[in-house]
Amino acid sequence: MPVPVLDSSAWVEKLMALPREGARHVTAFYEHRMGAICTDARCLLVPLDDHMVHRGDAIFESITLLQGRVLQIDAHLARMRGSSEKLELVPPVSWEEMREIILEVARVGAAPFGGIKVLLGRGEGGLGIDPKDCPQSSLYIIATKSSPKPESFWEKGITAAKSAIPAKQEWIARIKSTNYLANALMAKEAREKGVDVTFSFDEDGFLAEAAIANAAMVDKQGRLLLPEFRHVLPGTTALRAAELAKSFMPVVLTDITEEILEDAAEILVLGTTCECVAVTHYNGKPVGDGRPGPIADRLRHLLHDALVTGGVPFLE
Repeated sequence: MPVPVLDSSAWVEKLMALPREGARHVTAFYEHRMGAICTDARCLLVPLDDHMVHRGDAIFESITLLQGRVLQIDAHLARMRGSSEKLELVPPVSWEEMREIILEVARVGAAPFGGIKVLLGRGEGGLGIDPKDCPQSSLYIIATKSSPKPESFWEKGITAAKSAIPAKQEWIARIKSTNYLANALMAKEAREKGVDVTFSFDEDGFLAEAAIANAAMVDKQGRLLLPEFRHVLPGTTALRAAELAKSFMPVVLTDITEEILEDAAEILVLGTTCECVAVTHYNGKPVGDGRPGPIADRLRHLLHDALVTGGVPFLE
């Protein structure tokens, strides 16, 4: 069949009329090539020749907007800066400017609940693979809106199972790159297993992480155990939770086998979206009495209050 050939005007007209499933969630975005903020999600497009797209040569951070505040903005930017240094990926603006742009995008978006996605890519440079082909990095900052989770989410807890997807190699696990194929497969796997999340394990049989969150446990000695940050991305929420937990219980970074995990008094998932939520069943078996435990409840409330209090207001 013949394929239509469109001039630029017809192309743009059709492009703007195409449905965008995610557009209803986007409130504002910034693109460095334009040097401006836009509120029409139909214009949120990335050039195909940006190595972010066809090579996954990019990093990102997901930041929560809660009660009109940007949560842990400096912790997220510090981690992004660490990732950028490992990849020798220099942003097109200073880190101070990036922080201000994030806050401005949040203000323009004006949604009290939602998130900010910051994507720093290698930039346009053709369809090759060598980063030297990209003269300038790319930067996208997107604000989205959502509804806060109901209290019933934490009261009910979630279910988990062991993943068949292996943990990432150590050198890349600590870089928050846009290469999230393993994470996407874990999310698909969880849905197919009928659980909320799955946990990956490394080649030595030690617990790593969930698809987009950290895993932790409370042992029967009353200690909070977190996996060593080798094959695990150091989560900003997990690190903050560990700091808060030290005020009332021992916190230990250690290797956790599945046998140890299955003997846990409580299993926790720590992440930007879920904060601290209890796993009530693992591999189909109840954790403890099959209900969220006291540490999950206490730590979640401490964490929530600390995150909100320490957040940067962006709404008048």
